[in-house]
Amino acid sequence: MLHTREIIRKLWDAQGYGNLAIWEDGSTEVAAPGSHPTKGGQAPALVLKPLALVAGFPMLDHALHDAALQAAIEEAIMEAGVEIVRD
Repeated sequence: MLHTREIIRKLWDAQGYGNLAIWEDGSTEVAAPGSHPTKGGQAPALVLKPLALVAGFPMLDHALHDAALQAAIEEAIMEAGVEIVRD
């Protein structure tokens, strides 16, 4: 199961390396921009772009405690049909 702050940490770490692909089972993987990742023949339910979401924060702690960022990530994940725990 996904947790909001865990996703923010993964987005922070993925900056400059790629996008964060999220599958329906809650697994994640950093995918190169423009790639089409699959896992077990399945495409990800959602791909989040770290630079668009967390690059504007000067430190990880600021991103972790930003209510608007948390809400945006939770909404995108829920809309994709993936379960997330709000924390």
